[in-house]
Amino acid sequence: MKLQDKYILILFALIGICLVLAPDSGVLADSVRKPVAAGQFYPDDPARLKEMITDLTRQAEKNLTEAKTEQPVKALVMPHAGYIYSGLTAAHAAPILKDEDFTKIIIMAPDHRVGFSGGAITDAKSYQTPLGRVGIHPDADKLKEKYKYFRTIPASDAREHAVEVILPFLQVWLDDFKIIPIVLGSGDNLQSCISAVETIPDQNTLVIVSTDLSHYLPYEKAVSRDKKTIKIIENLQAEALSADPKRACGHLPLLVLMELAKSRNWNPRLIHYANSGDTAGKRDKVVGYATIAFYGEKKMNKQDTEKQKISNQKGEILLEAARKSIAERLGVSYETSGDLKSMTDDPVFQSMQGTFVTLNLNGQLRGCIGNLMPEKPLIEGVKDNAVNAAFNDPRFAPLSKEEFSRIQIEVSVLTEPKPLEYKDAQDLLDSIRPNVDGLIIRKGAHSSTFLPQVWKQLPDKKSFLRQLCMKAGLAPEEWKKGDIRVFTYQVQYFEEKA
Repeated sequence: MKLQDKYILILFALIGICLVLAPDSGVLADSVRKPVAAGQFYPDDPARLKEMITDLTRQAEKNLTEAKTEQPVKALVMPHAGYIYSGLTAAHAAPILKDEDFTKIIIMAPDHRVGFSGGAITDAKSYQTPLGRVGIHPDADKLKEKYKYFRTIPASDAREHAVEVILPFLQVWLDDFKIIPIVLGSGDNLQSCISAVETIPDQNTLVIVSTDLSHYLPYEKAVSRDKKTIKIIENLQAEALSADPKRACGHLPLLVLMELAKSRNWNPRLIHYANSGDTAGKRDKVVGYATIAFYGEKKMNKQDTEKQKISNQKGEILLEAARKSIAERLGVSYETSGDLKSMTDDPVFQSMQGTFVTLNLNGQLRGCIGNLMPEKPLIEGVKDNAVNAAFNDPRFAPLSKEEFSRIQIEVSVLTEPKPLEYKDAQDLLDSIRPNVDGLIIRKGAHSSTFLPQVWKQLPDKKSFLRQLCMKAGLAPEEWKKGDIRVFTYQVQYFEEKA
């Protein structure tokens, strides 16, 4: 063989090797996560798939017994089995989502196929189903960039169905949204996941947990067990679910959602329950399904927000109510400026708002108790917290009759706490606003708060954060590590004239 011919053969061999080793250019070109459950869990024909979802939705609308509330839906629990089994239960989310407009949807699902720790988020730019493509929201990449908990796991992308089966329903029901698909593996350091996910939702975000309930129990046992599981979810009993994770295959995503619900005051409500024995399966071994909606506070426009502001006159009434409650507990006489019951007939006093009551004596703190979340009507919260500040603050002895006439009372009315997203310690310092924001910090079981008024005593941001960490039982410099959860809120406060 001539030397020239040898070179030609070598050249063709190298070209062949390159072609074998080169990645699939079609996959890289458009970076689409192709469907893996189409034709198995749901029809792969677009017309049949849309017709099936439409029919299931009609059935759900006829069967729906739970009326939609005035509060907006913030999150959903939906099943992820084959549509012939769980599709009707999933379709009960349709009336809940009617007239809603979400641009960002977080879908959290469990790992069924691979086995890994932490959270998996695709590198693809979109998910494809027979009904078209759904874009990946930019926040998905932000989670991977900022938090080591999340990474791309190609094997999960190639096999996991639990995110995908939710999408065709959303494609039929909603317009123009993008998703953040999160598949959770083992429960190691789940708090890191909770802290990260809490930074993502805004007013236009829907959170969906994809999960089934009990697996392969006889029908009656399954129904009994699932009812208890649903109560655990409705009561946000995370510890009970953690103690018995087999109650739901998606127990880890559920735990994340339950923490979100607690911090944002979302209220869960069962919409529909069934199992495979009710639909297309036998009753000796069934799988349970539920659709549960989590409702939040009604979104207010600027005009509504202005109406919610409390006038100075109403603030004076709150101060009188606080002092009257303390006086009654002490058994001393105190006359208000009018009939307190009629004075508090205004709807603003019945609105659900967080409150704190602070007592000062000779310019020094004498007691301070409150609730950060809007757990009670405003007037009841002020009365209860006034009594607790006077008699149940563990830092002080109960207030005496002699001190009653000398204390100065301050009432703070709080906005709902919101998570503060930050990258590192410097970003946290740059983000907090002295004399404006009250801060809550949380790490594990440790938690504490300072009202915005505390900035008067601790005007330096670093000192403020150090003292807040120590109040929570953490090391003074814990805030520098960048892994504490931070929430901000604002207050209107009223104080008695000295």
